[in-house]
Amino acid sequence: MIKWAIIFAVIGLLAGLLGWSGVAGAAMGIAQFLFWAGIIIAVVLFILGFTIFKKVT
Repeated sequence: MIKWAIIFAVIGLLAGLLGWSGVAGAAMGIAQFLFWAGIIIAVVLFILGFTIFKKVT
């Protein structure tokens, strides 16, 4: 998911450089959403991993 966020960020930067502000804004919005969604999922799985680990041992 972070990989796709980086791809959309690059697309947004290139579109901004070329003057396509609508495409750039949309791509950066998608990149930001994917980045935060990936971080939240990683943190939830990290916490779940610790809680399940404590229950198993």
